[in-house]
Amino acid sequence: MVRHKIKDFSELWKSIPWKKFRKNLFRLQRRLFKAIQAKDTRRARNLQKLILKSFAARLLAVRQVSQLNTGKKTAGVDGVKSLNFKQRFALAERLLKAHDWKHSKLREIPIPKKDGTTRMLKVPTMADRAWQCLVKYALEPAHEALFHARSYGFRPGRSTHDAQKILFANLRSNSNGLNKRILELDIEKCFDRINHTSIMERVIAPQSIKTGIGQCLKAGVNPEFPEQGTPQGGVVSPLLANVALDGIEDIHTSIRYADDMVVILKPKDDADKILKDIQEFLVVRGLKVSEKKTKLVKATDGFDFLGWHFKVQSNGKFRCVPSEDNYKAFRKKVKDIVNCSNYGARVKAM
Repeated sequence: MVRHKIKDFSELWKSIPWKKFRKNLFRLQRRLFKAIQAKDTRRARNLQKLILKSFAARLLAVRQVSQLNTGKKTAGVDGVKSLNFKQRFALAERLLKAHDWKHSKLREIPIPKKDGTTRMLKVPTMADRAWQCLVKYALEPAHEALFHARSYGFRPGRSTHDAQKILFANLRSNSNGLNKRILELDIEKCFDRINHTSIMERVIAPQSIKTGIGQCLKAGVNPEFPEQGTPQGGVVSPLLANVALDGIEDIHTSIRYADDMVVILKPKDDADKILKDIQEFLVVRGLKVSEKKTKLVKATDGFDFLGWHFKVQSNGKFRCVPSEDNYKAFRKKVKDIVNCSNYGARVKAM
């Protein structure tokens, strides 16, 4: 009897018109985007509530975290690694109470970094990830209407290649890249130190969802810093970080990708004043610039950003190649595949 029911649920899940659901959700998000652009706050709030209650949005959120995301098999504190078809529909039904969601604790997984230290990846439960995904559907269009054009990290329809194009436009020979300087910036422990108040003051959402986001932030805090940090591993965390950092690009011509940033300086620009303005901007958000990773270089000396090495050659031509670390990692990956006995000669030749 149970097997028969699960089979019915599987057929029902497979028969869902996902393409139609995505169109329905996008239509609501587009209306929300336009409402924010028109500064119609009341209409925007109503549309956000509509998205949260939408059957299509709830099912898409469950599908995203249980089937599509890279970390879909990573369990939270409840140990749940996957959902059967019946459980997926049950979770979508639970999301109807998104306005009164109780966030569980986070599972901590240590991740080694390049410098030998570790960072803690804090993973929510499957249900909490679905809630965060649904909330993201309602928050993202509202903030996309306001985000700065030169912010590229964790935004829909944008990638590192877009940032690469902007650097090319600013450093090529026609733009006098030969005489420009680059201020490389890295925000120290951005996700761990970002101030909760700076996020909550800027989030565009109904009060009930703000309360849920507050619980989400509190679930992943370090006891030493109870009012700081957004959990790395949460679906909505990158968006919240972008919300808090948005506006830093207005200080000077710059390109930001999440917490990595480069500022493009002309010969007459005062690098010390610009750096001071950036530091003052970050202090309000509980953050500071990493002194170790911050440096001022000539465009002709070259610099690394987003896995590439950018350089203006002595003849004024702009050059972009993979960074040395990326090149070594790629070679190691190829070497591991070639030396692995699990792959046959025919596969290796391909």
